[in-house]
Amino acid sequence: MTSPLIAINNLRHNYGTKTVLDLDRAVIPPGTTALLGPNGAGKTTLLRLLSTVTAPSPGTVLIDGADIAEPANRLAIRRRLGYASQLDNLPPRMRVSEYCDYVAALKEIGPRRRRQRWTEYILGEVSLTDHAEDRISTLSGGMRRRLVLAQSLLGHPEMLVLDEPTVGVDPQSRNQILDSVEILGGEGLSVLYTTHYMEEAERLCDRIGVLDHGKMIAEGTQDELVARVGEQDLIIISGDYDESLVNACAALAGADHAELTSRGIEVLSLNGTALLGPLVALFGEHSAVIGGLQLREPNLEAVFLDLTGRALRD
Repeated sequence: MTSPLIAINNLRHNYGTKTVLDLDRAVIPPGTTALLGPNGAGKTTLLRLLSTVTAPSPGTVLIDGADIAEPANRLAIRRRLGYASQLDNLPPRMRVSEYCDYVAALKEIGPRRRRQRWTEYILGEVSLTDHAEDRISTLSGGMRRRLVLAQSLLGHPEMLVLDEPTVGVDPQSRNQILDSVEILGGEGLSVLYTTHYMEEAERLCDRIGVLDHGKMIAEGTQDELVARVGEQDLIIISGDYDESLVNACAALAGADHAELTSRGIEVLSLNGTALLGPLVALFGEHSAVIGGLQLREPNLEAVFLDLTGRALRD
């Protein structure tokens, strides 16, 4: 695939009189990209549009240069994408193997390849091989989410579109899903991923887009977003200290601010790592004991709150 993988221009989508997407321009390159945003930001609507589950809206959306508004392109795109909805909609009476065969047939995979493809690769990828003959109604919530991920992998997709694939699952299933996505991304498969968990985006994604009120308000790598917001490193020195030591910390080159708090002395710096050595030396010069030392670097949570002013689950 050539870059950009997805190019969006002047995309608008309404539910009745409510505008849920209003994207002037957005570019998503190959790789693994996370979409973050509060509930109602438009993430699921965008994924459904890109996956051709929802009918095209005014505007232009190109996937690898193909306009999704063209009927012929929509069919080709469906064959190239794997889509995992946040709602599983799995048929409870079917056995896992029966459902696998059914989805494989929908994706036009020949009968001789279906079972081998499912049992030897897809189910193994999400640790469901031993449950191939179980009825879907007997699967746990985590297993059902892993089956939804599995069906999106059928047919050698060039891109995965995953809408909150780990929501509501147990920690073991969540880790298995994350491991699968991480491996697939490492193998060169492009992934577009929405999540309510910042640590997932930090772990999995090359790039991050932030949606709010239907608009893409920021996009880039994690480092680029942090630099854009201008967040500082926080150094926490635990202990019982006086103002003279606080003032000495504030006077160090590279220290932007220092104050005495209930936790000890807190120092802000644009390069906290470089400041650790001088701080330790300063405490030695003052014969002050360091009870504990923490360096907290800017993270996606801080960036998100700065950009939207809202918690991710609002």
